[in-house]
Amino acid sequence: MDQYMAAALEEAKIGAAEGGIPIGSVLVHNGTIIGRGHNRRVQRGSAILHGEMDALENAGRQPASVYRESVLYTTLSPCAMCSGAILLYGIPRVVVGENRTFMGEEELLRSRGVRVAVLQDEACIAMMTAFIRTRPELWNEDIGV
Repeated sequence: MDQYMAAALEEAKIGAAEGGIPIGSVLVHNGTIIGRGHNRRVQRGSAILHGEMDALENAGRQPASVYRESVLYTTLSPCAMCSGAILLYGIPRVVVGENRTFMGEEELLRSRGVRVAVLQDEACIAMMTAFIRTRPELWNEDIGV
């Protein structure tokens, strides 16, 4: 696991420790993490603070050129909302920890020219599998089921 996915996984662990959903993300520009985040829907009573959205928010306002040169790392395949933000800001590459527990909008991203790499990382899979097993109601709420 590279340092960026490790940072996203650490964010997911922070989210779990806070009582939230263990999904983390980092936005990397020119080898530097400029935004870190984790799913904070529970913690903030938010409808939209998925891990990717939190990382983008924490990166602050950036020029379009920064987004177009960045890579988004996320522990779980991005949902439609997060994929929309990726497309809106023109982020050209997404590295996904795993998509076995949830398949997001990877094909949409690819169809729009985003390079998507899926690692199937065992730590990411184990974390989400355990969470879904122990908190199915919270998981279903998060994905709109």
